[in-house]
Amino acid sequence: MKYIGAHVSSAGGVQNAPVNANKIGATAFALFTKNQRQWFASPLESKTVEAFKENCEQYAYSPDQILAHDSYLINLGHPESDGLEKSRAAFLDELERCEALGLSTLNFHPGSHLKKVSETRCLEIIAESLNYVIDKTISVVPVIENTAGQGTNMGFCFEHIAQIIDQVEDKSRIGVCIDTCHAFSAGYDLKSEEGFDKTWRQFDEIIGFGYLKGMHLNDSKKPFSSRVDRHESLGDGTLGIEVFRRIMKDPRFDAIPLILETPDDTRWAKEIELLKSFVL
Repeated sequence: MKYIGAHVSSAGGVQNAPVNANKIGATAFALFTKNQRQWFASPLESKTVEAFKENCEQYAYSPDQILAHDSYLINLGHPESDGLEKSRAAFLDELERCEALGLSTLNFHPGSHLKKVSETRCLEIIAESLNYVIDKTISVVPVIENTAGQGTNMGFCFEHIAQIIDQVEDKSRIGVCIDTCHAFSAGYDLKSEEGFDKTWRQFDEIIGFGYLKGMHLNDSKKPFSSRVDRHESLGDGTLGIEVFRRIMKDPRFDAIPLILETPDDTRWAKEIELLKSFVL
């Protein structure tokens, strides 16, 4: 079973996210549980939590079909103590919000070294951050998203992600989300059939499919190995459509949220319909 959806709006309250997902024919969805451009938000009200859970039940969305996303401000690898403390506190708050909503995963970008520490040290700091927040929460799994490698961002190669996982004490509380645009821009050739097979063979050898908790399905505006993160609508970018057909037909990507973050949300319903047709 393929769970296919998009990162939908939760404007007006998180309870609206499952409603918006249902409107576009999604069988999965992603959401921000708070304003992603702010460090902190007011605690979720009990009526909001109940409305979210009721709407998820009404439209048949289980936690396995939902991938929450944290704030873009958070840097769990921040090289300075003030920024790191602030990021850890904000990430802990995000995990607690997910737990209140009954969600099981929280997607995050690993972090950036800001040219102030080595890549190795930054990866260590990210793992230390994860151990800190995991120890203070119950069940939600932080999910590392690969990056395109833009600027000083970590996580653009599978080895980075594996090094973080290796240093996480509770391996049951860590997962991975692969963004197709980011992987292609980072130098993983998902476009050709040979490159697709090689990429996922490397992923399994270095990280392991057991850690894959979700995917972001995005075409790319920029060329292969550009190290630039710019999403494009499916089939309109440099990746092309065939990679998404392969993903839809591959059972390794069953039963995890497959989430569109393509730039034109008016096309999401048709993109979801197209992806569903590939499964058939």
